[in-house]
Amino acid sequence: MREMLTGGDLEVLTGDYLAELTMLILGRDRLKDPGAGYARTFLRQVEDCLGLAHERGVRIVTNAGGLNPAGLADAVRHLADRLGIPVRVAHVEGDDLTAAHPGSLAAHAYLGGFGIAACLRAGADVVVTGRVTDAALVTGPAAAHFGWRETDHDRLAGAVVAGHVLECGAQATGGNYAFFGDGDVRRPGFPLAELHEDGSCVITKHPGTGGFVDVGTVTAQLLYETAGARYAGPDVTARLDTVRLAQDGPDRVRIEGVRGQAPPPTLKVGLNRLGGFRNEVVFVLTGLDVEAKAALVREQLEPALGKAADVRWELVRTDRPDAPSEETASALLRLVVRDPDQEVVGRALSGAAVELALASYPGFHVLAPPGKGSPYGVFEDVYVPHGAVDHVAVLHDGRRVPVPPPQDVLVLDDVPEPALPEPLPPGPTRHAPLGLVAGARSGDKGGNANVGVWARTDDAWRWLAHELTADRFRELIPESRPLKVTRHVLPNLRALNFVVEGILGAGVAAQHRFDPQAKALGEWLRSRHLDLPEALL
Repeated sequence: MREMLTGGDLEVLTGDYLAELTMLILGRDRLKDPGAGYARTFLRQVEDCLGLAHERGVRIVTNAGGLNPAGLADAVRHLADRLGIPVRVAHVEGDDLTAAHPGSLAAHAYLGGFGIAACLRAGADVVVTGRVTDAALVTGPAAAHFGWRETDHDRLAGAVVAGHVLECGAQATGGNYAFFGDGDVRRPGFPLAELHEDGSCVITKHPGTGGFVDVGTVTAQLLYETAGARYAGPDVTARLDTVRLAQDGPDRVRIEGVRGQAPPPTLKVGLNRLGGFRNEVVFVLTGLDVEAKAALVREQLEPALGKAADVRWELVRTDRPDAPSEETASALLRLVVRDPDQEVVGRALSGAAVELALASYPGFHVLAPPGKGSPYGVFEDVYVPHGAVDHVAVLHDGRRVPVPPPQDVLVLDDVPEPALPEPLPPGPTRHAPLGLVAGARSGDKGGNANVGVWARTDDAWRWLAHELTADRFRELIPESRPLKVTRHVLPNLRALNFVVEGILGAGVAAQHRFDPQAKALGEWLRSRHLDLPEALL
């Protein structure tokens, strides 16, 4: 926060503190303390930087309110009074639908940016929200500054795209980037957007900060956790197939041409609930007979696991023959057990595993002793009409301003498949990793994963568009073979976006797979070998 405030010009500082998993964590906090439920890290940052923001006239807009935006707004007021800083604090509420969804720990609708805009127009210096879309932190300030109305769909869509690029911080400035060797990413700076009245923008960063901004870093973030041509939100549906990117100088990427449509008639609601309890043991299998050792310990433990609702074994062959170190001579056998009853995955499993320590395979040991079993969460999304929420801007003077739902809505439908480019002419090929010619970035949305893949040249795009079909994706990613895989084509970005339904089970908190948020799924795809045209290498 301090770096953003001191590094260069800034009018609005946005802070995105919420994710699906964060809402579950805040829900558990609120069970222990009804006055909790917001991101306390924000308060620590504001204590250090509120005076600086006030001196520089920078407004702060954040969703750090989480499950308790009114509570965080009060905490900021008390902090400002203690520090002697005259700031006007407002908040947005109405997203909490927990009472309407019995059994959920937290149920919150994703609100848009017009509540934020109402607070800013009334003079707020700090605006705190609960669950809004990540992009709303940008659409709200933009609508307030430029006087946009809810029917300014193209302009709002441009702000949504800018907000989506900014929302994950350094992921737009070289962080988590497939081609990280293109620049110095040891300490990347944070991105900022220069927004214009027509909805276009330039993505850049403060001078002298690390990392880099180019068409590739922006493309990667545009593909992150999205799907097809339509990126729907409560303010507008942005057409990602209309986005045009251009390098506008060093560390500057211009985004223009974005078109928008009316938002869908429903709001997304994220439901978090406790799914039960889980426990995990990782057995280390060293040297010879790895598969026989794994079979032995599995057979020994099965009687203790008979009552568990879900038992998963995974043998990870990290071992090498004739290895120069014990660690590289070892494989890992991972056992994950889930059940609604903590006792079933707790003492029963822990005791059985520990009792095997002197009575199982040679070299028996585990990475860490099993515990008593920890609760895990389940995420799902449902949809409600806009009118099901009471979206309210609570101004700094206490006035409550209702934010009406959009009058113009549009049911989402399928976008016609765009034409593919001409394929490359036949030529010699080399069996090599896909990542030599394509970048990728992957992420999670509930139980689904998306993998965005893009080409850096027109010729590479001509090859990629025809080669990397949904069927070929399933061949390369065996986990996806029994699942529905949908391919979306985005020619303006020279990109394909794959959505793999159900690969993450009940969401990140359930820890369904080794990489529960699919963060590295794209890098695994890039490491798979294909017959690549030598002309691209």
